[in-house]
Amino acid sequence: MSNSIRSPLATFATTALLLALPLGAPAQNANPEDVGLDPERLERITELVQRHIDQGSFSGAVTLVARHGRIAHLEAQGLMDIEAERRMSEDGIFRIMSMTKPVVGTAILMLVDEGKVRLNDPVSRFIPEWSNMVAAVPRPGSQPAGRGAGPAGAGGGPGGAPPEFDTEPLARAVTVRDLLTHTSGVMSGTMSNSAGRGVAPTPTETLADYIPRLGSVPTEFQPGTRWAYSAQAGFDVLSRIVEIAAGTTIDVFLQERLFDPLGMDDTTYIPPTGDRRLVTLYSGRGGALQPQADPGFMNGVYFSGGGGLLSTATDYAQFAMMLANGGELDGVRILSPRAVDLMGSVFIPDTLPGRQAGEPFGLSVRVVTDPAARNTYLSEGSFGWSGAYGTHFWVDREKDLVAVVMTQTSNREFLSDFENMVMQAVVGD
Repeated sequence: MSNSIRSPLATFATTALLLALPLGAPAQNANPEDVGLDPERLERITELVQRHIDQGSFSGAVTLVARHGRIAHLEAQGLMDIEAERRMSEDGIFRIMSMTKPVVGTAILMLVDEGKVRLNDPVSRFIPEWSNMVAAVPRPGSQPAGRGAGPAGAGGGPGGAPPEFDTEPLARAVTVRDLLTHTSGVMSGTMSNSAGRGVAPTPTETLADYIPRLGSVPTEFQPGTRWAYSAQAGFDVLSRIVEIAAGTTIDVFLQERLFDPLGMDDTTYIPPTGDRRLVTLYSGRGGALQPQADPGFMNGVYFSGGGGLLSTATDYAQFAMMLANGGELDGVRILSPRAVDLMGSVFIPDTLPGRQAGEPFGLSVRVVTDPAARNTYLSEGSFGWSGAYGTHFWVDREKDLVAVVMTQTSNREFLSDFENMVMQAVVGD
């Protein structure tokens, strides 16, 4: 089948009629005009998605826009499986990867609300093996440290020898706040990733098995001195802290304390093998979409806080609307209003090395403080995050708006354009 997927066979668009339902159920639908959205301008989202499907950027997508707690746009386009020619469904299940991080960040803040965790707690308060950590120091002339990081066990330099480095004691301990803001240096670049290969988890190990020995891996830099993305390990550590502080595993905590109360019935750590709603993962490399296997850590045993969850657009919208509404949705309170305020506050300024102009960092989320510097239509104060396989969301508390897009092939330009297509449709209050 051609990689260019066109109407009518491969394009399916529908707007759900969602009725008023009990607590925790999906939000009621709304006419766009009733919530200050222009329906004709919303059609530009459809046009944008279809252009990318035709170009082969991804096989299909589900897009959702909600305002004032009501869904005004919910649309499925393209295919969830090219080979089977199976149409995308509004309830398609996607690997949300790093959109797991704000969920784990919320779990930490729930425990902060309860007085069981503090933002300035050293990790060693919960995991004693993290008491005597060191930082990597690159040797003169060696390969410089990378800005980002791959999953636990990723190597050092791309295709080259591991970087050479020495170590020095940490000036201060790695804290919960450092992990939430990607300023910990934990598995955050070439040196720490290279060193981490020696302690990587096996397919049968849990967070409890792996996280203690991760304390033997040098951090990429002294905590708090830089922003560098810890793609998986940093939030895996936070998940283990949740387990210790709450006295239950992270999957059970999230199910009982977040997913069930919010009616997120299709959000899970267990890939639903055999479910026809599971969207096929594709790689866009080489000019054609090629099926891709799930990452090895999605094995039903290791519940990664950095990127292990699967979800649907409507499920994740429930989570996002809870945040937009100050921690409460349909009579169910998950977080205090103050915790949500802090989540979207600037903890890491855009002037810290590693951040981009107009986009500081909060607690597990990016925060937009200068739309002009970021070249974005997003409102000042908007916050959210993305996933490596093409998922994206944000919360705009000023406009009382949330937006979610789900695909299974990464395309950064599309996500940026999606932001603009949503915001250009906002015409009133």
